[in-house]
Amino acid sequence: MKSILVTGGSGLVGSALNEIHHSYKPDYYFVFVNSTVDLRNYQQTIKYFSELKPDYIIHLAACVGGLFKNMSEPVKMLEDNLLINTNVIKAANETGVNKLIACLSTCVFPNETEYPINEKMINNGPPHLSNEGYSYAKRIMEIQCKCYNKQFGREYICVIPTNVYGPHDNFHLEDSHVIPGLIHRCFLAKQNGKPFIVRGSGTPRRQFIYSLDLARVIMEILQNYNSTDSIIISPEVEYSIKEVSEAINTHFGNEIIYDQSFSDGQHRKTADSSKLLAFLPGFSFTPLDIGITETIEWFKRKYPNVRL
Repeated sequence: MKSILVTGGSGLVGSALNEIHHSYKPDYYFVFVNSTVDLRNYQQTIKYFSELKPDYIIHLAACVGGLFKNMSEPVKMLEDNLLINTNVIKAANETGVNKLIACLSTCVFPNETEYPINEKMINNGPPHLSNEGYSYAKRIMEIQCKCYNKQFGREYICVIPTNVYGPHDNFHLEDSHVIPGLIHRCFLAKQNGKPFIVRGSGTPRRQFIYSLDLARVIMEILQNYNSTDSIIISPEVEYSIKEVSEAINTHFGNEIIYDQSFSDGQHRKTADSSKLLAFLPGFSFTPLDIGITETIEWFKRKYPNVRL
């Protein structure tokens, strides 16, 4: 039986892997790393990896947040992620892990670019200023993986998902990503009898992937992807923030107000999913309305015991 170490095991995608991992038993034994191991500390990281001796690693751990956390804490977003990624990849190599899946983000792509964005365009220009600390840390991780592949013959692969959402997300009102933050605000607006305030104009467009879909694709890549090239993971369709907000609000029935005193961030991040579709031509993504419904139902059941 092969063992799979999942860093960030209690996060959004780690929780999704935990939910689906029973489908892969008895072929794999999963170990989910949580906050008891400080991956910013190399001695803790190498000690844990040496004791476990995993066959594979799925590296999801990161210091993450939405637009406003990235803008207010760029040093933390840069330095914490540089430490985490360097330690995980170095310890993986030192303990003989030959295959590792590392998770990037579409924010790594240049702010000024042609669309759709593909995997070869990561370093074609600077990222958007709103998340440059996080973006550069993730870019460096892709370079790290390529260097370890070249020097040590490893199979360290970077996946690049678009905006991930789902149960077990971070629903903090300031530090969350777009869908969980909107769900929480919409929920509170309904409770308090107030309008649902959406920050920004609602015009930026994004592609969204349900966390359980991402978990399934990651497992397919771990088992069957015969390349070390980075790969974008995304449905083809994209939605405006206005469309997403309205889809969420159908479950609550609030008045919606768009507060344009807040920044929109990058207007588009349209990603080319052709490499993924060639690899998994029959893969079916969860429709956005179904994913949002399932996420809202989970949030209501768990509230207030959710990540805030």
